[in-house]
Amino acid sequence: MPDLERALPDFDAVKLLSVSLDRLSCWYKPGLLAIGDAAHAMSPVGGIGINLAIQDAVCTANMLAPPIRDGKSVDGLLGRVQERRMLPTRIIQGAQRTVHERVLRPVIEGKAGFGERPPLIMRLFDRFPLLRRIPGYFIGHGIRQEHVEVPAAPVA
Repeated sequence: MPDLERALPDFDAVKLLSVSLDRLSCWYKPGLLAIGDAAHAMSPVGGIGINLAIQDAVCTANMLAPPIRDGKSVDGLLGRVQERRMLPTRIIQGAQRTVHERVLRPVIEGKAGFGERPPLIMRLFDRFPLLRRIPGYFIGHGIRQEHVEVPAAPVA
């Protein structure tokens, strides 16, 4: 363990991760659109914050790239990005909040432990491997599908 002792010579080198789970009520102002962590702070639970941020970016690009390319103002469209991305954000944050309240908090407070049997959902995943694809699908693809649209090449 010599590497660990060098990396963490004393407890002062240990940092506490501050976890925030919130979102802006309004993601935009004229000339400004907040997406990803700037619009909605995610918990590290599930490791899906980056997925949501990428989906926000794809949605933003799909909605704003054509008018920007055509030299038009996009200020009137910024609210539509928030409207489209709010439902997936609420669902993911709600799931994360549930994990915090029902799994992590009881374990941290010593009110629950890890019993001899895994939770029912884990036993179902073990018994029916096809079920394991469901969370992965929603984590990878999102609640609302955002597709990258490749614009047509300009005619010279």
